[in-house]
Amino acid sequence: MSERPPDRRSEARAPIELKVEYKRLNSFFADYTRNISRGGTFIRTNKPLDIGTEFVFKLIVPHMDEPLALRGKVQWTVPAEQATDEQPAGMGIGFVYRNEAERERIESLVEDLMVQSLGPVIYEKLMKRRDQLA
Repeated sequence: MSERPPDRRSEARAPIELKVEYKRLNSFFADYTRNISRGGTFIRTNKPLDIGTEFVFKLIVPHMDEPLALRGKVQWTVPAEQATDEQPAGMGIGFVYRNEAERERIESLVEDLMVQSLGPVIYEKLMKRRDQLA
């Protein structure tokens, strides 16, 4: 089933477009994120990986010397034939961490990206709203 489940995000998302690189079989792909949160991201692609696939991908982040390598798992997909202007083709990715230290490091980096994308005032309002809903 490729349909996206009802929105059950536990983390606030920030709209952000970053280049993403990953390998599928013997082919390399370069796609783009649509948004990011501390728990995952959405990668726009017309060829999403299968749900449940774990893979390593790299985010090309401005002002970082090296791409940010992350492990993720495909949680849901939107095939090209089901895509709309509101929901483009792609795949929802949940971050996968090796340990708590890696989780804290990645979450901190993602929070920095969200602040850069939204600005500190909007980021704080978004995070307060999320905490109030939880």
